[in-house]
Amino acid sequence: MKQQAAATGDYGIARLAGRDPARWIYPTPVGLYVEPAGLYIDPMRVAERAIVTHGHSDHARGGHRHVLATPETLAVMGVRKVKPKSGQALASGESVTVGGVRISLHPAGHVLGSAQVRLEWQGEVVVVSGDYKRAADPTCAPFELVPCHTFVTEATFGLPVYRHPPAEAEIGRLLASLTLFPERAHLVGAYSLGKAQRVIRLLRLAGHERPIWVHQALWEMCALYQSVGIDLGELRLLADARPAELAGEVLLAPPNASAEGWLAALPEPVRAVASGWVRVRKRATQQGAELALVISDHADWDELRQTIVETGCERLWVTHGEEAALIHFARQRGIEARALSLVGYSDGEDEKAEAGEGDA
Repeated sequence: MKQQAAATGDYGIARLAGRDPARWIYPTPVGLYVEPAGLYIDPMRVAERAIVTHGHSDHARGGHRHVLATPETLAVMGVRKVKPKSGQALASGESVTVGGVRISLHPAGHVLGSAQVRLEWQGEVVVVSGDYKRAADPTCAPFELVPCHTFVTEATFGLPVYRHPPAEAEIGRLLASLTLFPERAHLVGAYSLGKAQRVIRLLRLAGHERPIWVHQALWEMCALYQSVGIDLGELRLLADARPAELAGEVLLAPPNASAEGWLAALPEPVRAVASGWVRVRKRATQQGAELALVISDHADWDELRQTIVETGCERLWVTHGEEAALIHFARQRGIEARALSLVGYSDGEDEKAEAGEGDA
């Protein structure tokens, strides 16, 4: 079809007249399918060929025969025991061509190794965001804006109520509580991939040099982060601690760890939760948080809208989350928008399975 002459962005995106990517990339019960390349993106069932955007378990599932992902995501999959039969590492910005589709991965800013997928076929560019955020994160590569004709976005926090404060300010509140209550252990519920390591690194950058005690469920993932050069400082296993020595210390554990018996032995713990969901007070109360730390690894309402506009997309597809408000926003700006309603992705990482509520 006839292309208009104007081009925008680093990739020279030409405006396309009447092109519909649904003829070559579309949702299926398995996941988003790229037909010319014969592969799925973040498939929810076992697939012959897959691109995996990042290591959270609602995106990286075991059993795939061949997986294309960043080197870090493949390493995360190995730690989480969902290693594919065959893995092909694709560094950020590099590209491969499969079935005539040029594929490249670009940082999503979500967690270590997270990537957006850029697909180009017959002059048409589709970008699949995976999960992403635009706020600075010292534990992963920053989000890269990728111009496209069709943008496939998440919408975990796709409502105006979700505007995340600077994470550094939330860490400041945690440190202030440590100063105010030096006799109490501070137990922070944080997801094992991405959130825990971000909280630890932010504490270090804020000047907290004391050992940080981590739950066994976080230990191996923290070791992986350390192995790729992310300095988390001195970590100690929580299982090795005597309750009395935890007064005034920071402890990290998965959100569901509060149900474990050892919690009763802690010295009057301050229970904290690091999550974008606790921006809403009811959510914080439901999770038993005395200290709600609004630290999210997903884009908030403003970042979602900003990204849609800045990609220059003509079409918006929303994979999961709060779809309606974001679709309304896009349509007001003349962007074709619809929900893909893919089943299987959680509304905030994959902690719903682990914590009963979900964290982001």
